[in-house]
Amino acid sequence: ATKSNDTTMWILQDTCTNAYESMIVYAPVDITGMQSVMNGCDSSSLAIMPSGFSILPDGLESRALVITSKRNEKASEGGSLLTMAFQILANTSPTAKLTMESMETVNTLISCTIQKIRTSLHCEDA
Repeated sequence: ATKSNDTTMWILQDTCTNAYESMIVYAPVDITGMQSVMNGCDSSSLAIMPSGFSILPDGLESRALVITSKRNEKASEGGSLLTMAFQILANTSPTAKLTMESMETVNTLISCTIQKIRTSLHCEDA
């Protein structure tokens, strides 16, 4: 777990990479609640809303790689498929409707996450 900019939250993270996929799952957790769980207290009251993404081969062998490890590298092994999942508490009321501001925030989060993944993997601009 690493500290985020918010001093009351940690980011709990798990990663997995093998020949077939790469996956990152993470969740912000309350520091006080997490410390209680780490000391043996009941974890049922600790709210965990995991988010994350996975990158898998797309199964198509006939086109150049979309994601490459080197900027000038071209290969004919197929492309990659990115799947992202976010859990965001926009409102505590189950009947509340999303506001335009909430929708814009989610859109920005998704766009920024995709761009950061593309940048970190040295993706070609499409």
